[in-house]
Amino acid sequence: MTTKKNRVPRAEAQEIILNAADELFYREGVHAVSVDAIVEQAGLNKMSVYRQFSSKTDLVLAYLERKQAAFRDEWEASMAKHPGEPRQQLLQFFRDLAAKASAEEFRGCCFLNVAVEFPDKNHPARQLVCAHQKELYEKFAEIATALGATNPCELAYTLILLMEGTYADSQTYGTDSTAITLLPAIVEKLIDSASVANQS
Repeated sequence: MTTKKNRVPRAEAQEIILNAADELFYREGVHAVSVDAIVEQAGLNKMSVYRQFSSKTDLVLAYLERKQAAFRDEWEASMAKHPGEPRQQLLQFFRDLAAKASAEEFRGCCFLNVAVEFPDKNHPARQLVCAHQKELYEKFAEIATALGATNPCELAYTLILLMEGTYADSQTYGTDSTAITLLPAIVEKLIDSASVANQS
């Protein structure tokens, strides 16, 4: 790849670098990817990277924040398909998850992947992952409450375990796993058995 030496505007440079980091970190893992590899992928010089991100850790955090924003968009997109219908919203989210996890390029959950790479719970990357998981629980607990679940906390954690199990299954058995195909039906049975409210 030809390295571009011309200086590009800050916002454009950040986007180029994050696009490169996003692709490499997700496909190969954070520790396996050097700053030099990101420089090559981005087509910028090394100084351009360090002008935008003072360290690799800062770049990893920016990558995770971008992934967090993307997840929020995915969640809202699923919810928007069935406004005011929590049961259908939840089923839609898991239908969309099953479709995502079935894609050939799917490499599991970026947050769980990073958590495995950073065992130190005090590392900023690990803390960001924990914050994301807490937000995920709160989203599931809120919708479980709207469903009329007898135990919203238990249902929320069960849904998270199903979600994380889907990520693991896709990487262990392949994105064409039968379990992923069955996910929406499994979730439907779960939420119906956990809810006492009238379902729409």
